Amino acid sequence: MALPQSAVSELLEAFRAGQGLDLIRESVRMVLQELIEAEASEVIGAARYERTTTRTTQRNGHRDRQLSTQAGDVSLQIPKLRQGAFFPVILEPRRRIDQALHAVVMEAYVHGVSTRAVDELVAALGIDAGISKSEVSRICAGLDKTVGAFRTRTLGHTSFAYVYLDATYLHVREARLGQVVSKAVVVATGITATGGREVLGLAVGDSEEETFWRAFLTDLRERGLSGVRLVISDQHAGLVAALRRCLQGAAHQRCRVHFARNLLALIPQSHKDMVAAVFRTIFAQPDQAAVDVRGAVGGPAADGLVVLHDLAQALGAAAARAGRLGA
Repeated sequence: MALPQSAVSELLEAFRAGQGLDLIRESVRMVLQELIEAEASEVIGAARYERTTTRTTQRNGHRDRQLSTQAGDVSLQIPKLRQGAFFPVILEPRRRIDQALHAVVMEAYVHGVSTRAVDELVAALGIDAGISKSEVSRICAGLDKTVGAFRTRTLGHTSFAYVYLDATYLHVREARLGQVVSKAVVVATGITATGGREVLGLAVGDSEEETFWRAFLTDLRERGLSGVRLVISDQHAGLVAALRRCLQGAAHQRCRVHFARNLLALIPQSHKDMVAAVFRTIFAQPDQAAVDVRGAVGGPAADGLVVLHDLAQALGAAAARAGRLGA
């Protein structure tokens, strides 16, 4: 497709005048308009003012259509036909922004930008018409379908020997209550025997109680999760109880990161750096024999192991005393 000579002349004139943004916007408009005209000519069977034996109908004016692009608002003209209807495939019915800007709006929404701020963002991109809150919601409704399909997909295509379970708390707007509340968001990540990693599922609930974890794990099983040999997570009571009921036969290992946080929370401030360093060296060893050798050689690491051992004994004694007092 070639642009008419007059259109090229207009673009060159805008370029010489230094109207960079206008040049880009006008270039986008001209290319889109030429695509629309070419498609209309194919549907009609003849170009404008052309006489052919293949013509099926005639043009009957046009209707204006404003399209918001990343280059700004552009005004397009969609040909009308005397017989039949025509709508170009490069546009979509009831959508007045192009695919690129559509992606920008969705990306901003995913990152937590409010619908009001999205309108300001669109205006900053040069879209004078702006975008309403209802349109932002309609655009992002497509995300719900994509996320829903991801959350309900089958997991039977392979087995996941190792499964990581974790949770975090996020502020979520509860439509039923009309306010923002704290919700638990749980995520399951699977590792295959060959080292492949895949997010298995996610769910949002009021808290990490056993019934919530049990429903989440049951859903994973029903979607085809199999071959689980080891589950890595924190030591939350509700999660551990749910694992016993839903993933029987799989071993459970306490997450190293959570264990380190729990450990350092009980260590005096003056010893935290040393204990943290020794803790990291333990997991850096290739096997149990290397740990024993490193501790027997002496030096700072061995001193740290002694301190860690002494602290562990002291913490154990304190926990035992607390248990007896509670009884």
